[in-house]
Amino acid sequence: MNSSSVRRIVCFGPGPMFKGGISNYNTSLARALDALPNTEVHIVSWTQQYPAIIPRDFIDRKSTTSLLEGTDIRVHYITNYNNPLTWRETASLINNLQPDQVIFQWAIALQGLPLGWIARKLKKICAAEIIFDCHLVVQKEGSALDKRFTRYGLNVADTYVVHAMKTADELKALFPEKVLHLTEDGKRKGISMIKLYHPVYDMFRERDDFDVAKAKADMGLNTHVFLFFGFIRKYKGLHHVIEAFAEALKVRQDISLLIVGESFWNTLDTQKFSTRMKRTLFGFAKQIFLKQQDDEQDYNPLALIDTLGIQPYVKVYNDFVPNEDVYRYFQVSDNLMLYYLTATPSGVESIGYNFKMPVLATRVGHFPETVIDGYNGYLANPNDIQDMASVMLKSISHPIDRSHIAETAAKFSWLAYAQAILNKS
Repeated sequence: MNSSSVRRIVCFGPGPMFKGGISNYNTSLARALDALPNTEVHIVSWTQQYPAIIPRDFIDRKSTTSLLEGTDIRVHYITNYNNPLTWRETASLINNLQPDQVIFQWAIALQGLPLGWIARKLKKICAAEIIFDCHLVVQKEGSALDKRFTRYGLNVADTYVVHAMKTADELKALFPEKVLHLTEDGKRKGISMIKLYHPVYDMFRERDDFDVAKAKADMGLNTHVFLFFGFIRKYKGLHHVIEAFAEALKVRQDISLLIVGESFWNTLDTQKFSTRMKRTLFGFAKQIFLKQQDDEQDYNPLALIDTLGIQPYVKVYNDFVPNEDVYRYFQVSDNLMLYYLTATPSGVESIGYNFKMPVLATRVGHFPETVIDGYNGYLANPNDIQDMASVMLKSISHPIDRSHIAETAAKFSWLAYAQAILNKS
């Protein structure tokens, strides 16, 4: 334990060189902690986050701006999922930093083996409080090994952070033998479970000098724009968004659907032998471990655009968006589409609030907690295309006052989040 007046904190998770919401989240958390007085913050990061057979490129090779500019945060890339020797090196590095708190980002059961090992090692050699920041507990796409990996990975935490009551309930179900004390202010009692929220990202901001009208014209967008943003994965329900949009088009034609993001499983050169080999091995592993209904290798919702004949009304940017370009797509849009099949607190939702954008979401997961129907967005019934289309049309005929989204965003600040984790008021 650090004996000086400076609070030393380790944020373990993907560093800023990686793509995706958990990298953005871990970086934003580190920035928020670094902004507090008398703190010293380190990001301890993976070098490889997953088994080598997974056929996907996880590195952000496009962003040119540094998300850590102006901070004193130090980043240590050290942990290789595929090399257990680095797990030991990671625990040794963290112990040598003498932290007061180690905050692990938990978002996938597959990482339970290395994270559980590192956390157990730290409990033996380090006096730091072990915190697991749980983005979920039950996986969106389940496998036969998920529960075992999750119990092993999360079992030795001193404190848990959850972003939704659904996650809190799942954590209690996972550990029925533990007495978990729920709190919302960060005060610790026994094994604590701090119920917070997904803070609003402050790394993505509106540009006052951005000519929205010109950008919409250049992109070929109509008056009212619905935005789907982020990795294209089945649980995010893009197929429902496209189908609902096609229904809405039957009523009015002054609308556009803007789809921005890369297909999650289509980031490597399929002509390379190494990619083909990874796909073969990964496919074999999925047949053994993954629930058949959750196998999304052939998920291609973009094909619906041609099938439904709505090409003139849909604009697709099927690629990863560098951080410095995110504002373009949010500033030309009117509503953010989150017609998810299943949901945990969403980074895309958080980005939308930062741009004061109303959210159109399904009544699944945490959305009924964060989206107040008619106030900061609208809720649609899951698996009901007609209701989803009606909600899209309602967002035009009865637009949400964007000042309401600003009020929502103010409740989800990183400052309050960081203070609760540090048990500061």
